Amino acid sequence: MPHLTQPAAPAGARTIRERIEERERAALCPQATLACNSRGRAVPEREHDYRTAFQRDRDRILHTKAFRRLKQKTQVFIAPKGDHYRTRLTHTLEVAQIARTAARALFLNEDLTEAIAIGHDLGHTPFGHAGEAVLSEVYAEGFRHYEQSLRVVDKLETRRSGHGLNLTHEVREGILNHSIGKNVLLGRPSTATTTPEAVVVSVCDAIAYVNHDIDDALRCGLISLGDLPKDAIGLLGNASSQRIDKMVTALIEGSIEGRITMQEDVRQATVELRSYLYTNLYPCDAIHREITKAKKLLKELYYRLLEQPTKESGAGDPDDSIERRTVDFIAGMTDPYALQLYSRFFFPESWPA
Repeated sequence: MPHLTQPAAPAGARTIRERIEERERAALCPQATLACNSRGRAVPEREHDYRTAFQRDRDRILHTKAFRRLKQKTQVFIAPKGDHYRTRLTHTLEVAQIARTAARALFLNEDLTEAIAIGHDLGHTPFGHAGEAVLSEVYAEGFRHYEQSLRVVDKLETRRSGHGLNLTHEVREGILNHSIGKNVLLGRPSTATTTPEAVVVSVCDAIAYVNHDIDDALRCGLISLGDLPKDAIGLLGNASSQRIDKMVTALIEGSIEGRITMQEDVRQATVELRSYLYTNLYPCDAIHREITKAKKLLKELYYRLLEQPTKESGAGDPDDSIERRTVDFIAGMTDPYALQLYSRFFFPESWPA
């Protein structure tokens, strides 16, 4: 077995973590967020010997139950029969991969980028944005999946030391602000104060869903390649891999001077494809029919659980209202669990033979 020789430690560095932090200081661009300069955690913790603060955050998110449940949550297509449609988990992994590529090329902090990316959709409901719309309608305080994602890591997930993951300020802020990429794409100024790594994740979130939603819609025959805006496809390419490469290249080359943005021609083509999805694909009859069913199901579950809470739905912080705890319970459900619970509440049970 070959022997691994450790590189020489920088002067004054005592642990592997400190050596990694020294390498970040030497290698990353001036705008990058250094782990050693993190604004810290709500509850101070002793630093790890060989993992930086952002690496620890990534690992904490990766091992949560909320992250594992993403594999059975809808991205766009509810209850697809094929094995190759995206779920909320595969979307998350695609965002993380694309964002890390961009962050590496821009000499930003890859660990912070990855931590934000894998945590950004933890608060998504079953049945995609249909669930978000229902909970926003029935819950008086409203519901936004990015706020719920932050609530998941701050309160709902638990560690041996107590409730919440106690993540760093930078990762929490990136999760909360992960939707600002729309402003970058649309050329709007953003009022959110956040790290460049968070902005990269937010743009790559859009790059991922624009392309994989087109890919899934083509797979099921809802659209054909000829339906897509011809000028945008002509510039970006027919294949998903071509379009992603073009968009990521435009993000990298457009951001070299410091401000995270895309080169203008590719930005406009990306906006055109995104607008097509929101105008023609997402509201189409085939998707809308299933969304209507999912919204009805979740709304009835919400009111049933308010009237007769279960042990699970009534759990949580007793200082929270039953409405808040019910929202948390429903938001955390997978699609199959929501269907199973609805069947248990509202469908007659078969008598045993």
